[in-house]
Amino acid sequence: MPTILRIGPYRFYFYSNENGEPAHIHIQRETMIAKFWLQPVTLASSTRFTPKELRKLKTLVIEHKETLLEAWNEYFSR
Repeated sequence: MPTILRIGPYRFYFYSNENGEPAHIHIQRETMIAKFWLQPVTLASSTRFTPKELRKLKTLVIEHKETLLEAWNEYFSR
C-alpha cells in the first residue's frame, strides 16, 4: 500500500493489487476514507467525510493530479 502524499492530516495512497482498475487514489484521515478516480477527477466512494471536506479533497486531488498519476503509472508499469 504505497503512500504517495501526506498533506496535513490526509494520507494519499493506493493498494498494490489495484492495477486492474482505472487510476485512482484513496485518501484517509483517522477513520474517514475516500476514493477518487483520477481521469477525470471524480469521487468514487466515501465513508464518514463531510460534503465540505470532500470538496476540499477533490481540490487537493486536482492540484496534485500529475504527481498522483505519475506515481500510479510508475508503480503499475513495473
